[in-house]
Amino acid sequence: LSASSQTLEPKLKALQCHFTWDVEPHRSKLLHLRDLMKDISTDMGNFWLGPIYNLLGFLQNQLGSPEEALSSFNQATETFQQQKHADEGPWLTVNFGNLAWLHHLMGEDEKSQHYLSKVDALQKKKEELHPEVCAEKAWTLMKFDKEKKQQAAELFQRAIQMQPDVVEWQSSYAILRAEAFKDNLKKLYTEKLEILRSAKERDPGNLYVAALYLEARAAKGELIQGEVGALAEKLKEMPAGSYSGISPLLRLNIRFKPEDTAEEPADEALRQTQDRRSAAEVLAKKILFKGYKPDQSEINKAISLWKEVIDADPGFSLQDQITLASIYAKVKVEVEKADRVYKELLKRDNLDPAEKQMLYNRYAKHIYFLRNEKVESIEFHMKAAEIEVESNSRQSSITELEKTLKRKDPEMCRKIRELLTRLGKQPETKNQ
Repeated sequence: LSASSQTLEPKLKALQCHFTWDVEPHRSKLLHLRDLMKDISTDMGNFWLGPIYNLLGFLQNQLGSPEEALSSFNQATETFQQQKHADEGPWLTVNFGNLAWLHHLMGEDEKSQHYLSKVDALQKKKEELHPEVCAEKAWTLMKFDKEKKQQAAELFQRAIQMQPDVVEWQSSYAILRAEAFKDNLKKLYTEKLEILRSAKERDPGNLYVAALYLEARAAKGELIQGEVGALAEKLKEMPAGSYSGISPLLRLNIRFKPEDTAEEPADEALRQTQDRRSAAEVLAKKILFKGYKPDQSEINKAISLWKEVIDADPGFSLQDQITLASIYAKVKVEVEKADRVYKELLKRDNLDPAEKQMLYNRYAKHIYFLRNEKVESIEFHMKAAEIEVESNSRQSSITELEKTLKRKDPEMCRKIRELLTRLGKQPETKNQ
């Protein structure tokens, strides 16, 4: 390191920005988030457009595209300036921090120092996090794991306490709280339901909040069919994206509407989108939803869309390939195609440890449920568990291995016990 770099690094590490927030996801998560950010509406009226460009730039740099990252960070600067009607303010603290880091990583320490000076001028020796910084950090962290989501909730609360009049912060906090219960909204306690209701009233244009609120009410037994149709009409006028509201609307239709009309409002809203990936992801969520029985035309459409998405992406996304395999597996005559997708993925030698872990976990489930290959399935769960990356995939495989201990194959149980002990897990003691 040069003397100037050594001088800069302590200052860079003290910044509040994406490079210091301890978000280091594996490659497949980076790719998924990058696509997610591109999916969200880039209309200048989108309150979170500046943070979107900031996160997108960070992801692009982590994926090895610093020039694309620089372009996104510059778009973030312009967006904040246009939305705030001011050239500088605390809302640029994170953005300038990102630019300082990026220029340093690109070997441009003079430019890095320039942005460090800008951050210093904005902070004016104020030690406490500005609410704008709190809110952007919260919005960013809510895209990551459970621990980060908890940090995000605390940061949103902190920002709202300091600046209670920003309805978008309250809406994002409500979404964060509700999404923690999306698999069982009956458990959404009165306090959290009230947070959603209040957010819906304060931010009536936020259709994602409106959809989550309807979903929570339906889970508690309220009749909301008419409101679902009205919401679907509003969604037709919106660009389809991850936060447009179409995902909870799909869940509503699948869970709570009569079978003969289950798909109508959501499908009509889906037909409005011109974005291939948005349409593919929404249709995949619907087809792969537990308990939903798709018809052949839906599956054919989903397969066609996902092939287009994969062909249009110059990079490689493990998650996209696994999604396509999962859709194939929904039809008996297409299971062999799903097998081929997995076999090709297993041959790849450029997957990082987290991607291998995800692949082994998903393949283990595939061959167990579709091929009834119990022994090989256990072996792949063991391979996933052995990879030292903490993730949902690893925990899922460990859970499956713990279940296997209740079976009667003593040799397999011995191997699993040895593995779980090595991993620091205490397998249940069971009389054989």
